[in-house]
Amino acid sequence: MLQFLFRRLLWFAITLFSVVTISFFLMRAVRGGPFDNERALHPAIEANLEARYHLDWPVWKQYLQYVGPFNLDHEGLVLFGGDNSNVFGGVLTGDLGPSFKLRDYTVNDIIGQSLPISIALGSVAMAIALTLGLTAGIVSALRRGTALDLGMRLFATVGIALPNFVIAAFLIIIFAFQLELLPVAGWGSPRYLPLPALALGAPFAAYIARLTRTGMLEVLSADYIRTARAKGLPEWLVLLRHAIKGGILPVVSYLGPATAGILTGSLVIERMFAIPGTGSHFVGSALNRDYTLAMGVTILYTVLVYGLNTLVDLAYTLLDPRIELENS
Repeated sequence: MLQFLFRRLLWFAITLFSVVTISFFLMRAVRGGPFDNERALHPAIEANLEARYHLDWPVWKQYLQYVGPFNLDHEGLVLFGGDNSNVFGGVLTGDLGPSFKLRDYTVNDIIGQSLPISIALGSVAMAIALTLGLTAGIVSALRRGTALDLGMRLFATVGIALPNFVIAAFLIIIFAFQLELLPVAGWGSPRYLPLPALALGAPFAAYIARLTRTGMLEVLSADYIRTARAKGLPEWLVLLRHAIKGGILPVVSYLGPATAGILTGSLVIERMFAIPGTGSHFVGSALNRDYTLAMGVTILYTVLVYGLNTLVDLAYTLLDPRIELENS
């Protein structure tokens, strides 16, 4: 266990360093900047803003300042000492810097306010995906070859084929415009949560349903299931005690990519439903070239996806002791 966690921590450091470095230089390579507006600023004002945030420095020096904690000036590089000309402490200190567009807000403040909203939306979406997907997959496997099985497989195929923003549009038309049961967009009460959560979780519910059906069909034909039935155990007990645990293994391995998909999928859904989550800020930062905010959300997503994938690997070994962490 300790060797596994140490290797994961080492690869996490390498991955995070690569993501930060590549993202930083790619953003700086794009034409334009955070202070380019439809209404051009006076050259003196723009020069003062660039000097304030050190955008007039060479890119390599901006990178060192962003990573930190370094004290930099136009004369050279001073490590951990001297007059601090940084506008923030650097990523290594946990300071993600000020937002270039949302004045008087730091990236840490914005993420601190928006992340709980994204977590709430993602948690409900994942709960919907697991509930619908596992139920449909188990029922479909138990009723293999019937009309019910065919119908659930058809809905799963449609759910996989449709992007979440198309599902969101259908949900808005039906539940907001025609039935007038739920609000179109916004945040602040539980009534705003069902539509975006269902739109976000529906495609993943379809994937989970197919994986569950496949896993359950394989397990139900296994020898130990036939042995359990031969002992006279009730069918529901065979299902709950023996079949489901092995049948959901493919779903457990899928939870890592599913979580990443829900995180990235929320970028579009949060924008469509005007939800002030992290994904919405990420889209806005990309459009406005808010370098520090875009980098901060990128780092956040990298940490979340890597950490959740590690937790999934640990859970997988608990469900199936035959799998060793050294081989994960």
